[in-house]
Amino acid sequence: MVDLRQVSSFRVRAQQLDRDHGTLGDTAVLDVGVQDTGPDGARWALALRGVDVTALAEPDVIMLWTVRGAPHLYRRGDAGEVAAAVEPYSEADAGRRIYDAARPLKAAGIGNLAALDEVAARLRAIVTGPMVKGDVSGRLASVLPEPYLRFCRPCDATHTYEMPFRLAAVRAGLELRPDTSPPVLCPIAGFRPAAVAGERFDLVRGYLRLLGPATPRQVAGYLDAPVKDVKARWPEDVVEVTVDGEPRWLLARDQTVLESAEAAVTRLLGPYDLFLQARDRETLVADPAHAKELWPVLGRPGAVLVDGELVGSWRPRKSGRKFTVAVRPWRRLSSATRDAVAEQAERLAGYRGVTLSGVEFGG
Repeated sequence: MVDLRQVSSFRVRAQQLDRDHGTLGDTAVLDVGVQDTGPDGARWALALRGVDVTALAEPDVIMLWTVRGAPHLYRRGDAGEVAAAVEPYSEADAGRRIYDAARPLKAAGIGNLAALDEVAARLRAIVTGPMVKGDVSGRLASVLPEPYLRFCRPCDATHTYEMPFRLAAVRAGLELRPDTSPPVLCPIAGFRPAAVAGERFDLVRGYLRLLGPATPRQVAGYLDAPVKDVKARWPEDVVEVTVDGEPRWLLARDQTVLESAEAAVTRLLGPYDLFLQARDRETLVADPAHAKELWPVLGRPGAVLVDGELVGSWRPRKSGRKFTVAVRPWRRLSSATRDAVAEQAERLAGYRGVTLSGVEFGG
């Protein structure tokens, strides 16, 4: 029997949130990708894991649309294996990942994987240098037939479906230029996808390694993949453990770490940090009201992590030259914990290149 604190502490350790120094090469979360959403996205996630993000250069990292169609940061040298790792597992999986685009394709007798190949081929021909996403989309809509297109009411225009566009970009060998809005796509120099991804980049193993113990359904939820496909790729070297009365699985080599895990660290996690991407949210946050606060449909806050436990949410407040961090604790915080949170707020301000005006602890 494993308790919830052990699970949370294990993930802190596995994701290296408890270390002060690290490199791109030894940062585990880069194996599965670091989501880059919002100002406190991928670089802040790396900074929390001890990486000197001021030294990051374009030759070192690459931004790709991958898991759930979101932009993720990787080591540039891993791009070929990443491309293989994020491939849909089956025709059904591809249909699940492209959402509502699958229906018109099916009606037209076009397979989901074939559709991704077609979009990728068109993208490869269109994007021969840096191009803004809107220009790419417009060109793409002019060369693809009707089953690939939808009418967008807000834009009053016809576009390609969004998810096939995003998921085909890696197939086409395209990367995203970091810090561009709207996004800019460009060809990856010397790109060649691997035939098969190595074990290190396997996303099922990666979930178990970084967000375990877990069930196939939880892994499938993270990938937007069918449970059947995840089960077919379930590792053999796993052990079953019981978490809150539920059977889950963990890589066998990590069992000792799980059973002895402790995490004495305070962090201000960004809204899309991998730690918060686990599909067993009730394990991290037992109170439904707190879970609703932390994972709203729109406008997610960050999370306050203290000694392996999520104890509140936080939001940045900027007005002119003033930058404050508004913290909403879910329980009474000791003076030592408040000081630790304030220290992390200073760290966030330094990362953003601003001066911290203060930390507000609300009710």
